[in-house]
Amino acid sequence: MTATNRNSNPGRGYFGIACYLPTKAINVGTLWRSARILGAAFLTTIGRRYEKQPSDTVKAYRHIPLFHFPDVDTFWDSLPYGCQPVAVEITPNARPLEGFTHPERAVYILGPENGSLPQSILDRAVVTLRLPGIHCLNLAVAGSIVMYDRVAKC
Repeated sequence: MTATNRNSNPGRGYFGIACYLPTKAINVGTLWRSARILGAAFLTTIGRRYEKQPSDTVKAYRHIPLFHFPDVDTFWDSLPYGCQPVAVEITPNARPLEGFTHPERAVYILGPENGSLPQSILDRAVVTLRLPGIHCLNLAVAGSIVMYDRVAKC
């Protein structure tokens, strides 16, 4: 069976992954690879801080576009119509990923490896999700878990 972007209405919807201020090229490359395997429509970075993606061994760049946005405002202005921003962050008000119903069209926004998403992003997100565990996860691991959860539930 191949990975597809399934949802409550088969054949409709999409999702993308956004990385805010990523620092490690290997994490972006690994996330890009997972995005290809799990059916993401696009990958974005906000505030580029890395050089290349050495871990993209499946050459995901041939199949999934990677958009670079210099800042958060440009990212917001470029979101596709109807695409709901979903923040992934450890906050007191974050909803657990378990039991979450994914939007038909979504972009999941992940924080940097050495920090958190700014409040301005959390305020604009339709929801903030928290992954299981007592500590934060690696950027690529967190994004892969969210994508897998979406594919498994939809």
